[in-house]
Amino acid sequence: MPHSLAQAVYFGSRALLSVAGATTAETFFSSKPETWMAAYLNRIATAVPGNDVHNAFVNFADTLLTDRRSQLLFRRMVDRSQIEHRWSGIVPLPLTSNSALDADGFYSRGEFPSTAQRMRRYEEQAPPLALEAVRGLNLSQDERDAVSHVIVTSCTGFSAPGLDLQIVEGLGLKPSVERTMVGFMGCYAAISALKLARHIVRSEPEAKVLVVSLELCTLHLQETSNLEQVLTFLVFGDGCAAALITADPQGLSLDSFHAEVAPGSAEQITWNIRDLGFDMFLSGGVPGSISKALTAGREAILKGAETDDIDLWAVHPGGRSVLDAVEAAFTLPPKALTASREVLRKFGNMSSATVLFVLKSILDNPTAPGARGCAMAFGPGLTAETMLFSQVT
Repeated sequence: MPHSLAQAVYFGSRALLSVAGATTAETFFSSKPETWMAAYLNRIATAVPGNDVHNAFVNFADTLLTDRRSQLLFRRMVDRSQIEHRWSGIVPLPLTSNSALDADGFYSRGEFPSTAQRMRRYEEQAPPLALEAVRGLNLSQDERDAVSHVIVTSCTGFSAPGLDLQIVEGLGLKPSVERTMVGFMGCYAAISALKLARHIVRSEPEAKVLVVSLELCTLHLQETSNLEQVLTFLVFGDGCAAALITADPQGLSLDSFHAEVAPGSAEQITWNIRDLGFDMFLSGGVPGSISKALTAGREAILKGAETDDIDLWAVHPGGRSVLDAVEAAFTLPPKALTASREVLRKFGNMSSATVLFVLKSILDNPTAPGARGCAMAFGPGLTAETMLFSQVT
């Protein structure tokens, strides 16, 4: 139903019910249009490159540190990271090599690649990974024909024509599909994309929105002896997630969104384009700032509900300490973040794609219709983007 017609039906129906009596009208519309113009996350599919680089990255990063104290602290943090695997398009060398990380010499000591070289790798590796994830949705031809919007999030590479057009062409979507690129928002971008998809579906109930979050974080390793920056490289991996959002009541209902920005924390997460790639800084103070922001915004995030009212938690696993901070802020039982910790163990932090991996785990292991959930992801600002959802099927 076109948006203008939907509005006419809504306000016309409200007027007619008002004739019958204010109580009837207010009861019917007590929850406003959300009850009949809802948006649902129907399906999620994911893909990662074929190379497990975690151990190779750890060993190579260890060689960048020049003093024994930093090396010991780094190894202690590796043991506590709760990460066992990270995936990349880069083919790692045997662990005995310390002059280069990968078989192509992309990361060779003293000759780390320029931003242009890294972007060429992104242009080569991103499209096939995106299409692998999207094809995992198993869209029928009718569903492909019905896709009306494509939203792509990425903060690890840019090119034009970009992923949005490559997805449209590779999947055989209609060339008239509306396309939106959400760039450089960091790890919370997928929540922003779901928020935008919800706005679209609620204003155009016939819309079928394809969201694709793709990140190639391992293209941005830096040659440095700074321990804090080396620790940043400990958690990031590559991955892609694709999601379908429609008005069809299947999967998860996208109920509401709320953002919290932690005051005075803007410098704790930075992501700047420099001559030798995208230069990330991740402060050790991030978990504490996240905990403060969530504690302060708890009532707004949960819309007045209690923690015990939330059955499902889909928290972006930015790292073990981030998950610990969320657990403490909401006084959660250890099992509440099982899905997030499992994604961290298997894949590491894949920036914007990661929270969709967690939501996929929830979709793949349904509990009961009506179960309420809270999703959240964190990024520059320092920003916590949050979403309340409920299980439909």
